[in-house]
Amino acid sequence: MVKTISSLQNPFIKQLVQLKEKSKLRKQTGLFIIEGKREVSLAIKGDYTIETLYYYADLFSAAEAAALGAYGIDIIEISKPVYEKVAHRETTEGVIAVAKTKDLSLDNLKLSSKNPLILVAESPEKPGNIGALLRTADAANIDAVIIANPLTDLYNPNIIRSSVGGVFTVPLATGSTKEVIAYLKRNNISIYSAILQESVAYDSIDFKTSSALVIGTESSGLTDEWRDDSTANIQIPMEGKLDSMNLSVAAGILIFEAKRQRKHP
Repeated sequence: MVKTISSLQNPFIKQLVQLKEKSKLRKQTGLFIIEGKREVSLAIKGDYTIETLYYYADLFSAAEAAALGAYGIDIIEISKPVYEKVAHRETTEGVIAVAKTKDLSLDNLKLSSKNPLILVAESPEKPGNIGALLRTADAANIDAVIIANPLTDLYNPNIIRSSVGGVFTVPLATGSTKEVIAYLKRNNISIYSAILQESVAYDSIDFKTSSALVIGTESSGLTDEWRDDSTANIQIPMEGKLDSMNLSVAAGILIFEAKRQRKHP
């Protein structure tokens, strides 16, 4: 029989709320929250282990829940007050899952291509920007996204939401800037750093070989380590009065130029 929880004071529900709000607890327990049918489905396809699935029957049917139970997931029905308490947003379709995090260290990053195209973002902080980067990476089907010097927990519910589940579809890794540079060099991947100084136009570079496109924050850009170890510094010429653009927009321009070159050598 399916378990049911109707009390807001239930310890499982209290843990759900804390997992949603506290990065420290997510790191300590190795657990995080996923909301929404598509996101849960993408997590399963991405080989994430779902431990428990909570569903609100008015929005997510018992039959749908039972189908997910076939994956060995513990299924629990929750009441409307409980669902409203734990849901991060109103449009999560009545389903919330607790999943195990993955070790995102560079040692675990497996590149399936012998000629990879990688996006590296140094110290992105805003979950919305990180989510948008992952959506762009998924759209282009690049080989990996690496976050250097991460400032934000990548299993933050806002990142999962803004990436529309892209956090589960794109090979992902994190590490210090020094570790990322060493990883790229060890794997013979050229480093193209988006830096204004001593740079060339991005579309003058040949991205058809193994390449890492490296972007920094809108406010402070990349640290000097990238300039020192870059194969080439690149820039997107700015023709207006402003000197910067949104992080995900810049990433999209660079990624799709590389993809264009690879399709039309």
